[in-house]
Amino acid sequence: MRNQENTDIHRIALDGREFVLVGTAHISQDSVDTVKTVIQDENPDTVCVELDEQRHRALRNPRHWESLNLVQVLRQGQAPFLLANLTLASFQKRMGLQTGVKPGAELAMAAETAEDMGLGIQLVDREIRTTLLRAWRKAGFWKKMNLFSALLASLFDTQELNEEDLAKLRQTDTLSAMLDEMSEILPTVKTILVDERDTFMAHHIRQSPGNKVVAIVGAAHMPGILKKLGQEISPEEISELSIIPGKTTVSKLLPWLIPAVVVGLFVYGFMVGNTQQLANAAVAWVLANGLLSALGALIALGHPLTIVAAFVAAPITSLNPTIGAGFVTGIVQAFMVPPKVKDLENVSEDIAGLGGWWRNRLTRVLLVFFLSSLGSAAGTMVAFGWLKDLF
Repeated sequence: MRNQENTDIHRIALDGREFVLVGTAHISQDSVDTVKTVIQDENPDTVCVELDEQRHRALRNPRHWESLNLVQVLRQGQAPFLLANLTLASFQKRMGLQTGVKPGAELAMAAETAEDMGLGIQLVDREIRTTLLRAWRKAGFWKKMNLFSALLASLFDTQELNEEDLAKLRQTDTLSAMLDEMSEILPTVKTILVDERDTFMAHHIRQSPGNKVVAIVGAAHMPGILKKLGQEISPEEISELSIIPGKTTVSKLLPWLIPAVVVGLFVYGFMVGNTQQLANAAVAWVLANGLLSALGALIALGHPLTIVAAFVAAPITSLNPTIGAGFVTGIVQAFMVPPKVKDLENVSEDIAGLGGWWRNRLTRVLLVFFLSSLGSAAGTMVAFGWLKDLF
């Protein structure tokens, strides 16, 4: 049954238990106030919140960036995930600046209010890393490029919101709203980032202990959760939604294919004994990879030694899929221009503006990693074309 006074509040009776679902906007003060009032008035046994452990820790401790080991992130290959996470956070941060509310403030309020009242708290959202990796692994090459383009474009979105836009944002989840707009060209991504999470959260809300449960979720998830809440969802289905798909055979072989062909061309040139042709090919490979990777590091405002490292490393790492140019340049940049305490403290604010990504030393390391990697990949394709012509 729907509460008639507030269309964002829904009451459902299942198996002799009462579930009160509150749909919120992640950048609305109205949502923050509503969440606190509903939990205090309902005094439930359990409060479910649309968070996973990582996001919960981040909301509870805004200074969590200070404990980040950037070198370890690069070594473990987590830089792309961190970059994507920050890009999404940047989008919501800019929206929040225009409403005056920090993204996720209503979720933080839900957890804080429940804790103050001594109520049980359940974090019902799927781990964000699992969600992002499922989206990436299940998308084809062109859909990956579309997703990448959408994330990149969000960094340059400086559109000012009018009052009508702000009113709409207060009635929805900004991130899910953006994903809904992308759903026509990226249905797989929308399914994983929204629909799968609806199923995941509905299951965990229903499995929460107590006779009365209040669940705080983004408004865009409300229709899906309401639909799924009354359905029997098997543990096997939830387990499947928690699995990160392995890389496809093509994606495993492709990084090795181009280096193998390139090495083959060099071997062929050596065997036919055309030293001039072989020298030209070597120069073409070094210049294409090195210059474009160094250009990426330069655009990221990398340290001079980082730019040199990009030029030296790219021609070598392009032939070794186990290590990328971005790993080398990121490590060099992190050592030459290590993030200061203020960079770690201000990263959440700096990512709200495009210039902040370059000003903040932490995010600049990620930009160096990304842009030098992109330059190296482009250089490999250019050099590959030159090598085919030479041989």
